[in-house]
Amino acid sequence: MKLRFSIRLQLLVLSLFLFAIPWLGYKYVWELEQYLRIGQEQTMIGTARAVATALHERPALFDSQSAYLQNVRPGTDLYAPPIDVPIQLDGRLQEWQAVSPLIQSYNEENVVTWFAEQNVPVTLSVEHMVGRYDQYFYAMFAVTDDNVVFRAPNSLSVDRSDHLLIGMLDAQDTLHRYIISPYDSGWVNAYQLDDNPGRFRAVDNALEIQGRWEMTTTGYNVELRFPITMTSGALAFAIVDVDDPANRAKQYAVGTANPNQSDDLGTVVTPSPEIERILSGLRYADSRVWVIDKHKRVLARSGSIHSSLGLNAGSQESSSQGWWHYIEQQWLLPLYYQILTRPPGDFVDELADAYALAGKDINHALSGQPDSLWRLTPDNKAVILSAAYPIYIGDSVMGAVVVEQTTHGIRTLRNRALEQLFHVILAVMLLGTLGLLMFAHRISSRIRNLRDDTEAVIDPNGKIIGSLPPSRHGDEIGDLSRSFSAVLSRLQQYNSYLENMASRLSHELRTPIAVVRSSLDTLDEVQDPAQQQVFLSRAQSGISRLSSILNSMSEATRLEQMISQEDTERFDIVKVVGGCVEGYQHAYPHRQFALRLSCEKVQLNGSPDLVAQMLDKIIANAVEFSQAESTIALHMWQEQRTVKLSITNTGPLLPKGMHEQLTQSMVSVRAEGNNADGPPHLGLGLYIANMIVAFHKGNIVLQDLPDKTGVCVVISLPVPQN
Repeated sequence: MKLRFSIRLQLLVLSLFLFAIPWLGYKYVWELEQYLRIGQEQTMIGTARAVATALHERPALFDSQSAYLQNVRPGTDLYAPPIDVPIQLDGRLQEWQAVSPLIQSYNEENVVTWFAEQNVPVTLSVEHMVGRYDQYFYAMFAVTDDNVVFRAPNSLSVDRSDHLLIGMLDAQDTLHRYIISPYDSGWVNAYQLDDNPGRFRAVDNALEIQGRWEMTTTGYNVELRFPITMTSGALAFAIVDVDDPANRAKQYAVGTANPNQSDDLGTVVTPSPEIERILSGLRYADSRVWVIDKHKRVLARSGSIHSSLGLNAGSQESSSQGWWHYIEQQWLLPLYYQILTRPPGDFVDELADAYALAGKDINHALSGQPDSLWRLTPDNKAVILSAAYPIYIGDSVMGAVVVEQTTHGIRTLRNRALEQLFHVILAVMLLGTLGLLMFAHRISSRIRNLRDDTEAVIDPNGKIIGSLPPSRHGDEIGDLSRSFSAVLSRLQQYNSYLENMASRLSHELRTPIAVVRSSLDTLDEVQDPAQQQVFLSRAQSGISRLSSILNSMSEATRLEQMISQEDTERFDIVKVVGGCVEGYQHAYPHRQFALRLSCEKVQLNGSPDLVAQMLDKIIANAVEFSQAESTIALHMWQEQRTVKLSITNTGPLLPKGMHEQLTQSMVSVRAEGNNADGPPHLGLGLYIANMIVAFHKGNIVLQDLPDKTGVCVVISLPVPQN
């Protein structure tokens, strides 16, 4: 069975294209997010530039030995982060847990001095870091040692046991060496060694360096504190291992660098309080700001990346508690967030305790070119944008400002835009689909009603038994309804004519048949030859009338065949009409003909004989429907590429509703009556005239005169271009 594809189903299928609207809206918002990211990127670079401007040409902020190093040696060049609370020098290392990711490990790969043969196995390892609180450096050492040897009681030698060596340069770049060599666990102070790097003789107490040496199950811990002013930034630590308590021979030293040589000392960098004060003064709370030196080590930091949303998305909470809020929260938003993603409230920040930064943007900034970088957090929950801008001292780049933000603000704005967009799209789709369905229902209902009404006015035998009321709607279905009504009305009139054709033919045939019959019947009774000739003449007249009726009925068919074979030629229609009117003056002496020509010469393509025949049919009708001695007026004029001919006669008006039917075949509105002597009237004259006009690609219009005194026939024929 063939599937019925109704209008409602078609419109329903077409309504599926409405689903392209949310896709287009979604793509638009995503494009908008890209532009927002570009805007955020430019804003970040501008922020980094503003911060860097506050640090340009301030060499005091970078006046340390680490700032002038050409290369940084990891593990040798130290980083001292700020410590939130002062370290309690108890050897337990509890306060160092907050900065534990920065602790460095030293083992056999970090032996800075060999005192014995190098094939001695290294059994000592150290975990070490330094920090800063207020005006003090703090240092911790978690030493793993299989055999701890303390200084012998009453021994004046400070290097014949496990000990800690410290080397540093003062502000005058003078090397100072210190040693911590305790007799036992507990509080310790350092001794200052002499200036000869080849020997280890204590010359003075260095009470500024103080701390605690505490034994552990795997070795010992050391915590120290000394003033920042003791060093210009060059610093080294080394743990010397002595395993044999008998000969107390030193085997090796594991540490950051060799404390005995000033050229080997590492540098220590610490966040600059001055730079931190500058960052604090900027009060930029929506970003995390870093200041690094040219070795990418952090000098200052401000802000938190978890609170750095980027663009301010505002508050998302709604105070509305009505039915719409309930629908939105319980139904719509859960549906939307099957596609959308919310910015995570927590994510992994791998740079939370970083003392050095890396990245393409930082490399470009340190080479003098501002740059930005997008990166994912390790847990892939957040996207972080960083922008770096160089800091200049003179013509040299001494560091960079790095500003970081997440895209949470942009994602929140995007989600809100999509939520509102989805609200509108959902409403548009629902209302649009409902409107289309209602429209389809209305259209299909009107079409079904038109079908039912049309079927109701025609009986099973095809007879029109009623009329179709014309629709008052101005759309296409209304036009169709009115067309159906007009067609059915014309068919009804035509069928009425056909139904009356029998009586019309009977009327036309009755008189000649009666004449022939009566003449023949009388002929048998009359013996006088003269009278017989009279009756024979009457019978011959009746037969001629019957022949004329048959010829008239076949005239239209013959003319149609002739038109199909007619050759066209170029002729002057003004001359043809003028010649025909002269003939009508003699053919119809009881009528007056008035011809008015508003054009002198009009050339047409066609048949002048057919045009004359058309004019004969129309003039014959005008003569028949006009009174004796009345005037039949003809007027010819040209409008642009059309020539028009009007034929006007006084007399009865056209029957109502039959202006267009009169040019159809066998349609006549003459009153019935005896007309034995006149020509037969079968309604073919105007039909033949209309065929000839159509052959010349024109049209014919019948209309009543405005003053209701007669009828006017207007013929329009196209004028071909030269």
